[in-house]
Amino acid sequence: MATARQPDARTSLLAAAAALALVLAIVLSPDTVGTAAANPFSSLRSPGEMGFVAGHRGDSDAGPENTLPALAGVIDSGAEFVETDVQLTADGVPILMHDWTLDRTTDGTGPVWAATWEQISRLDAGSWYDADYRGTRVPLFEEFLAILAPSPTHAIVELKGSWTPHDVEIVQRLVTEYGVADQVVFASFDIMTLRAAQLVAPGVQRAIISREVNGEPADLAAECGAIAIIVSKAFVLARPELVDRIHAAELGVMVYTVNDSDAWMEAIELGVDGIITDTPGELDRWRHSG
Repeated sequence: MATARQPDARTSLLAAAAALALVLAIVLSPDTVGTAAANPFSSLRSPGEMGFVAGHRGDSDAGPENTLPALAGVIDSGAEFVETDVQLTADGVPILMHDWTLDRTTDGTGPVWAATWEQISRLDAGSWYDADYRGTRVPLFEEFLAILAPSPTHAIVELKGSWTPHDVEIVQRLVTEYGVADQVVFASFDIMTLRAAQLVAPGVQRAIISREVNGEPADLAAECGAIAIIVSKAFVLARPELVDRIHAAELGVMVYTVNDSDAWMEAIELGVDGIITDTPGELDRWRHSG
């Protein structure tokens, strides 16, 4: 039997170039790139103008955080935004959960990432909050999208921790399936997670979450194509010029987590575009009372 001829350097180079061209054709095709969703921050606020109200993990007056009762309470009120947190289970199922462990908001224990969806689905996520919510379950991300889709509400979806492009594809497929790309903004403290979202989910807008913003907002946003920066209340109140700097970069600015009327007024006077609060119903009543 004849021995197969080993490819020379030129042949190997041509093969590599052809493979690269194929990858680029796939990555840069219209189906992959998609169209950017509408920007909910396209109209920035002026000082004294009321911004969006966003229910932090839902509405604490309507139910235990990040459960369907709390989230539905915000959506049913007609609020502009609701905020929630997404993590993946051990078997790659996206669920709504803020803490890294199950201990505080369920009757389970241990890390979220170490438990399967089948295990988490049996937990009680309501009794810790109030006996009336005994039996409330940890929601699937998909269940949240199902109640979001028929509403006009936008959702800030915080991707907790560090996500790979493959991880982001899991939630992106669901966003596409439910037709809510124009309503969802992926947010994260982790720039690499937002870069992954920019790569595999360019049709979903992105927002950076940061306790402090010390560099140029435009440079920070350019790292991942973000449309807004979500920053801590304390930092904005200590550095009020930050709002103007973010707006000068044509970016939206939201503050978290603001729960009293004095701080609401201070944020409005600075011209922030949105306020994330644990009590969205109370804030909504407050803003319409005067």
